[in-house]
Amino acid sequence: MTVPNYITVARFLMVPLVILSMINGQMLTAFALFLLAGVSDAIDGAIARQFNQKSELGAWLDPMADKFLLVSVFVMLGWLEALPYWLVILAVSRDGMIVAAVVLSSVMGNPVAMRPLLVSKANTLVQIVLLILVLADLADIVQLDGLIGWMVYAAAGLTIASAGAYLVTWLRHMASKGGTG
Repeated sequence: MTVPNYITVARFLMVPLVILSMINGQMLTAFALFLLAGVSDAIDGAIARQFNQKSELGAWLDPMADKFLLVSVFVMLGWLEALPYWLVILAVSRDGMIVAAVVLSSVMGNPVAMRPLLVSKANTLVQIVLLILVLADLADIVQLDGLIGWMVYAAAGLTIASAGAYLVTWLRHMASKGGTG
């Protein structure tokens, strides 16, 4: 296993710590761990590129660790009523739709490689910023109610746009390879 893969595994292990901190009302700890996970993601990517330590395992683990962290924190913030339920459902459903599309296309003998689209990258960035802002607000670092309100709608819009873009890409792929009959 490469150094970036060890960092990614450590990021997986941070997720339960973030969630446990949130459950225990230790929002400053949750905020710090969330930021640490983000920094570790940047570090493992930089190491992989700089020292040519990219691996097939890392190509799978890294996005899984990212999604595990984001989905877990979204669900927890919904449970804590710090984010609206409808946004949590929207964000988690989008990710579920993408996973289901990849699995279904593979089962149908027409595998698709879902590469990140520009709208998806924008969506992920806005979701991460939203989670940082909410966690910072809950940790009493800053009060950002107005900005958080706007970010909720920005995240919702980009989540819908991203889901739509992936759906169109997947449908075209399935139709072009005879996968949809």
